[in-house]
Amino acid sequence: MFELMAKKPAIWLSGEGSNSQIVLSSRVRLARNIVNSPFPSRSDADSREKIISFVRGAVEKSPILNKGIIVNCAELDELDRTFLVERHLISLEFTSCREFSGLLIGEMENTSVMINEEDHLRIQALASGLEIQTAYRLANQVDDELSKSLEYAFDSTFGYLTSCPTNTGTGMRASVLIHLPGLVLTREIEKVIPQINKLGLVVRGFYGEGSDVMGNLFQISNQTTLGRSEEDIVESLERVTRQIIEYEENARKRLFGEAKDQIEDKIWRAYGILKYARTLTSEEALNMLSAIRLGIGMEVIKTINLSRINEILALTQPAHLQKYFDQKMEVGERDRIRADLIRSKLTQPAAEIGT
Repeated sequence: MFELMAKKPAIWLSGEGSNSQIVLSSRVRLARNIVNSPFPSRSDADSREKIISFVRGAVEKSPILNKGIIVNCAELDELDRTFLVERHLISLEFTSCREFSGLLIGEMENTSVMINEEDHLRIQALASGLEIQTAYRLANQVDDELSKSLEYAFDSTFGYLTSCPTNTGTGMRASVLIHLPGLVLTREIEKVIPQINKLGLVVRGFYGEGSDVMGNLFQISNQTTLGRSEEDIVESLERVTRQIIEYEENARKRLFGEAKDQIEDKIWRAYGILKYARTLTSEEALNMLSAIRLGIGMEVIKTINLSRINEILALTQPAHLQKYFDQKMEVGERDRIRADLIRSKLTQPAAEIGT
């Protein structure tokens, strides 16, 4: 199944949606627990097995959710789990999932539900570009379908009860994955991040909590859920994101106004490396792709579309690469095949994208 998934670009990397040249994707995640059941951190195997059974029953009754697939995560090997992290379908924490942990992958792959992670349910929805409202509607739809059969742990004062107190209330985390090379190159990112934190938001790396920033890609999400409505969280994140986009656009204009030749040289050097290199590490590829995304956004490069660069960004991650070619590879072999794949994709006609 994962080999087939790797053959097609993830829908959240389609390059569509508002401000997609800067915002790769929007995500909304809802934490839910089933009433009268111990939270996963304190549950035994029997309790976790019951939760899986409850969720399966709820999914089977839903004409929307039953089109998806439930995967038993305990049966997945390390490569499978890494692939799901790269696909942004599970968290880094979930890669060490215990017995009776599952994952529901929606039919369109824009929704997923982690079962028995930190909470009984971690519902998430993804959308391409700055489309937090779209992701919110999708997550709500899944939540509504499950709640028809499942009763959630809810307190009239505190809201939804969760394993971690920071999620109590709405149980909602909204985030954007945003590309900020202009702010990084001008070093203004060092001033922007503290400002973001003061607004109750948190900045993380490419794969979210516990991950590093790579390719100038940052994940920005709300930090508090208690005492705020879902609409307030969504509106606040969207407002701040639009301000960050404005900062990034201004930084890019300054770069091209003050050092146009150097920036264009950086972009075209990256293009040349990707088009002709024979070996490339994951980090090298991501950094080069970051420069090309900047070039597309500033209309320096006009022969490549954004969806193709996003597709390459996903496919060249270690697990994706191995799933795409359906073979396990050592590091050196991955570096060689990654370079081969990028060269092929950069010269592939637009109509053949995804093949």
